[in-house]
Amino acid sequence: MDQLKVLLVDDEEEFVTTLAERLQIRDIETIVAFDGERALQIIETERPPVVVLDVMMPGLGGLDVMRHIKREHPRTQVILLTGHGSTQDGIKGMHMGAFDYIMKPVQIEDLIKKMNEAFEASKKDTP
Repeated sequence: MDQLKVLLVDDEEEFVTTLAERLQIRDIETIVAFDGERALQIIETERPPVVVLDVMMPGLGGLDVMRHIKREHPRTQVILLTGHGSTQDGIKGMHMGAFDYIMKPVQIEDLIKKMNEAFEASKKDTP
């Protein structure tokens, strides 16, 4: 687990695809899911140490996905993406065990910094 691998989860396909391309240019291995159900499947097979997860998604929402991740894979670090100018879900997610939250629109350098911090935290022995 020397290279950062991150799962990006967002129902806005153009946003998440573009973000993945920008991260891959920077040598960050990325996996993409467009909904919570697919994200949970990927987590079981790929075991990414960091998940960047949109809070507001149709179907299985981001906080529900995070709850499952933290229960089944407590060392996996989750960075929540919140939009619509609201930080309430981000703060709620932090209380539930999220590593951090970032407001959309995302500044790529800020996100990369947070992902690297989360990656380091995922290596620690205690969840």
